[in-house]
Amino acid sequence: MPLTPTHEIVRRAHADGTGVGAFNVLQLEHAEAIVTGAERADRPVVLQISENTVRYHGGLEPVALASLALARAAKTPVAVHLDHAENPDLVREAVELGLGSVMFDAARLPYQENVATTREVVDLCHRHGVWVEGELGEVGGKGGAHDPGVRTDPGEARAFVAATGVDALAVAVGSVHQMVTRDAVLDLDLVARLRAAVDVPLVLHGSSGVPDPLLARAVAAGMTKVNVSTHLNKAFTGAVRGHLAAHPADVDPRRYLTPARVAVAEAVTHLLGVLDPR
Repeated sequence: MPLTPTHEIVRRAHADGTGVGAFNVLQLEHAEAIVTGAERADRPVVLQISENTVRYHGGLEPVALASLALARAAKTPVAVHLDHAENPDLVREAVELGLGSVMFDAARLPYQENVATTREVVDLCHRHGVWVEGELGEVGGKGGAHDPGVRTDPGEARAFVAATGVDALAVAVGSVHQMVTRDAVLDLDLVARLRAAVDVPLVLHGSSGVPDPLLARAVAAGMTKVNVSTHLNKAFTGAVRGHLAAHPADVDPRRYLTPARVAVAEAVTHLLGVLDPR
């Protein structure tokens, strides 16, 4: 199957009122598990590579090319996306490598600088047919750089989308990055007001801390792209710990990474069913 552009997956869900799972790839096993989980669910999925993961691997190309190869071989539509990029040079590399979309995060900048910098990235990406997600209203949970109490203002969101030309908007509605418990509380009324204010898909970051019923309600209220990372990492790490506790003599990583990959695939299949229960 040829690589599926992100915009096709997200726009279709946006029009249908369903959700799209976007899951972060930390290494090859994550990417393989995410694709397997999506195939079992018979749902499209987005593989996301964050700037933090790029630093971990020492560059974007190795993890991006592996993810692109898996996406092209998948039996269900799979897109590959650069997540939380703050460096425009990394965006340019993602475009050159063939990723279908990028999330450019200039939310740390003052509003006018965020607008100007994001506009430049949008212009670059659109010249190459690449879809761009922007962020307005910082999402919590990034070591003090983001305030968990921040909420995105609908009027400002409308102005930001118009000024930058972004294709999707990550908004702050109560979720927090890197949560290991699933007890986040979302402002569903704000989600609905943001959905009415802008004509592009809304993106929920920090979704690992949101319980399943609330994720479903957030999609019904107007959220489209739902980003998940920590929840999968918990499943992965829990499976590794369980295997090594039961088999302490094992030294071959394939022995303990196999159950970790299975655990992530099962979590992906489940979450895709929550987001799109058709």
